[in-house]
Amino acid sequence: MNEKIERIKELIPKLNEAARVYYAEGNELMPNLEYDALYDELAALEQETGFVRSDSPTQRVGYETVSALPKERHQTPMLSLDKTKSVETLAAFAGDRKCLLSWKLDGLTVVLTYEKGQLSKAVTRGNGEVGELITGNAKTFVNLPLSIPFHGRLVLRGEALISYADFEKINASTELDSKYKNPRNLCSGAVRQLSSAVTARRHVHWLAYTVVEAEDMDFDNSIEKQFQWMQSLGFETVAYKVTDGAHMADAVRAFSEEIEKNPFPSDGLVVIYDDIAYGQSLGRTAKFPRNSIAFKWADEMEETRLLEIEWSPSRTGLINPIAVFEPVELEGTTVSRASVHNVSVMRELKLGIGDRIKVYKANMIIPQIAENLDQSDTVEIPKQCPVCGGATRLEINQDVSVLYCTNPDCSMKHIKAFSLFVSRNAMNIEGLSDMTLEKLLEQGIIRRLPDLFDLEQHREEIEALEGFGKKSCDKLIDNMNAARHTTCTRFLYGLGIAGIGLANAKVLCRHFKDDLDALMAASQEELAEIAGIGPVMAADIHSYFSDAQNREMIADLRKKLTFARETSYDSAAALTGKRFAITGSLKHFANRDALKENIEQLGGKVVSAVSARTSYLINNDNLSASAKNRKAKELGIPILTEEDYLALIGQQENTNAN
Repeated sequence: MNEKIERIKELIPKLNEAARVYYAEGNELMPNLEYDALYDELAALEQETGFVRSDSPTQRVGYETVSALPKERHQTPMLSLDKTKSVETLAAFAGDRKCLLSWKLDGLTVVLTYEKGQLSKAVTRGNGEVGELITGNAKTFVNLPLSIPFHGRLVLRGEALISYADFEKINASTELDSKYKNPRNLCSGAVRQLSSAVTARRHVHWLAYTVVEAEDMDFDNSIEKQFQWMQSLGFETVAYKVTDGAHMADAVRAFSEEIEKNPFPSDGLVVIYDDIAYGQSLGRTAKFPRNSIAFKWADEMEETRLLEIEWSPSRTGLINPIAVFEPVELEGTTVSRASVHNVSVMRELKLGIGDRIKVYKANMIIPQIAENLDQSDTVEIPKQCPVCGGATRLEINQDVSVLYCTNPDCSMKHIKAFSLFVSRNAMNIEGLSDMTLEKLLEQGIIRRLPDLFDLEQHREEIEALEGFGKKSCDKLIDNMNAARHTTCTRFLYGLGIAGIGLANAKVLCRHFKDDLDALMAASQEELAEIAGIGPVMAADIHSYFSDAQNREMIADLRKKLTFARETSYDSAAALTGKRFAITGSLKHFANRDALKENIEQLGGKVVSAVSARTSYLINNDNLSASAKNRKAKELGIPILTEEDYLALIGQQENTNAN
């Protein structure tokens, strides 16, 4: 018995940390298959021994939110679902009652509130009781109606998702500093951004699946009629099939055949009784409602043999292991490769060439290694980069071992770094594909970023390259010359500093009023105080500008470029020292980001929560019962409409931020 209790004590912190990273950071410490196996082991041990600790994940429904976003308590707690991998269990659950079988979507749960036909609030699931307020971000979801033809109070639950197609496109772009493992992780990061502009570029969808509250509505006691009503209002809902216990196996089989066509990730199915009153009468356990149950696919597993580990470098220098194995058939397709994610995972699996391994498709889609039967642990960590031959270095990043190429002149880093620098959102030099950049690098025509603006000196060499001629060379040089006139934001984004995407580049350039010298001279502490930057990013920025080679490269680039100021700062003193909070919908400004940008251009600061230090709250509805409105009234902070704000800055007629 003591051994079993000790095992429980060992499992709890391991699972809790995996859950924390998954829910709070949108990352993974272990594959879902491993987490589920450990969770099931813990639950079985607790039932057998009767020993259940208060911090056990079997007693929790989520994880405490930790981001900088404001928090909001859900009016109705959001519980987890009990789960099974048995179709027979699903059929027994349904019995002879009408049920709805739908996808169990693998994204981020978001609760929406509509008041008087307008979207007024969006909150993430968080720990089931308290989530993060993301209303501005939700307004950028591509398929979400901001106004609906229902004017009573409406609260809906649904899933924010990024499609597989958009995931592949975004992951392959130069905008991200590192690749995401799956659409769920990318979506989690996108939905919880501090900048709605970043969320908008991630192409997030939202699918509804629960009516939490619909003022004065009667759905004839039917979940299906709730779905039909949501669709009539313009919401996209999760796909479902009507079934019962006798037809459950056929319905599950039909969903399994549609997995490859499903544009959005799912990790199983959900069954819920159509009869609302009956479902409510069943009540709930401490963790699960009794009106529904989740079904997780029993992953098809195949044994194969590991042939090699490929090491794949990226422009950031990160080198990831990829397992190559003898081809096997899984879920109707042939697979021969699987990402191992990082060195820590590879070591846990104790991989060796020739080892017998078991592979499966996570959620029936993504190839993964489930188990290594031999565990010879003979794969060696390469001491040299497979691309450039430079020395590699193992580092610990968030308790995970990762491998980096240390050679600053690695051609892979150069190709990706050049590719980012010439991309549309950076210097926008058309005609420089990765293939063309690789040719220019191989010929020594370009070695550093400043060399891009000396292509005129290499006309004969470029015209002699395969696929080139005089006309294409002329066009390339014309595009290069056009790119010489740029902005601080484009230039800074193009440098590829860790963590600095386009939105953060805008924040920095706005803060330093397009003064690159001031930005480069800023201390780490000063950078960390800028809203949206924080200490980690500040350290990366300061480290980049402290490097002598980087400073020399930037100096050479600036000699070849001219910079246009994106913003006039002549009136920046108008709101200096003023702190603004914003809530509610907007009429004059396109969105909150547009209003925030206007405030910051005039020297003000936008804060996420109302406090004694807040100067004004901007809210078009003075009678709103929102938490910010109540807090402002308690503290005696002036509440301004947009018209009041425009009058304050002397721009009553200059209202459109589009």
